[in-house]
Amino acid sequence: MREWDPRSATAEEIRALVATLNAVLAVDVPEDPPWQDDMVREYLAETMPGERRISWVAEEEPGVEGDSRLLGHVSVLLLGDIGVLEVFVHPEARRRGLGRKLVAVAARRVYLEGFSSIGVEVIGGTSATAFFEALGFEREYVETRSVLTLSTVDWLALGEMARGIASGYRIEFHPGGPPEALIEAYAKAKLEQQDADEPDLDLRPSSSDPQRLRDSLSCLHARGLKPYIVLAIHERSGAVAGLTEVVVPAQHPVRADQYDTIVTRDHRGYGVDRAIKARMLFELRSAEPGLREVQTWNAQHNESMLKVNAELGFQADRDWYEYGADVAQLVTRLESEV
Repeated sequence: MREWDPRSATAEEIRALVATLNAVLAVDVPEDPPWQDDMVREYLAETMPGERRISWVAEEEPGVEGDSRLLGHVSVLLLGDIGVLEVFVHPEARRRGLGRKLVAVAARRVYLEGFSSIGVEVIGGTSATAFFEALGFEREYVETRSVLTLSTVDWLALGEMARGIASGYRIEFHPGGPPEALIEAYAKAKLEQQDADEPDLDLRPSSSDPQRLRDSLSCLHARGLKPYIVLAIHERSGAVAGLTEVVVPAQHPVRADQYDTIVTRDHRGYGVDRAIKARMLFELRSAEPGLREVQTWNAQHNESMLKVNAELGFQADRDWYEYGADVAQLVTRLESEV
């Protein structure tokens, strides 16, 4: 096992990591599209200002021809007051203690960096749930992932939804991110939602400060994640009444990721949420002809958004869990097992 920097990694190392990740996906989430090695280096290396990502890889011993196989990878993103883990082990190398070793080296670094907590996002229905619970991680938040297959969309019905917004609003499409003139209003809408949200571990924090929002958009582009934004503008006040964000990753361009969808408090009940999400699907059909699916995550108590997603054609897929642990306790537990 060795610390590993994607910035200086060879092209062969990047390809080996993608091959191992795809082997994991094929076993754990076979319905998910495999990754390509487009901009994987940038995806792993680029971070927001003030954040750092540290990575390690585990490799088997070189064979007679000098080549080796990547058996596992762990990274920890240090942000705010928490370290966020991402770890995977090749299916053929599981149940040998490698996963524990990878978590242990990352947890030790988080502890030495002065952080008190560590979190990880876990896909339901995989062996990772039992693995992290056995390490002492506690489940703190649950979301449901839903997937929309674009080939099944009723585009005529979707057009009615896109037009079903009350008068006094206009809908705008902004590929790449909101224009500078709307950044302040955009950030204000996201801040209101952040204040109202049920607290979670912030493993995928949303940017609600104008400058941090600009930095976030720059980081997305640098990582190969192409953002698309649809806004509902309240014409009388000029306020951003609603927004929805979708990102198309270079690493798996056939499936897009839905980020935030927000309707501010004063503009709920006017059909904004349904209209902006429907408009987004029309725009994606034109802008990304190779796109086949869109995936989104929603808290289980968010009944209104789950209802909108169901009307659009999204199908509930899997639960996703956020787990957290005290770093000092985790390090002590793992080192006592050595």
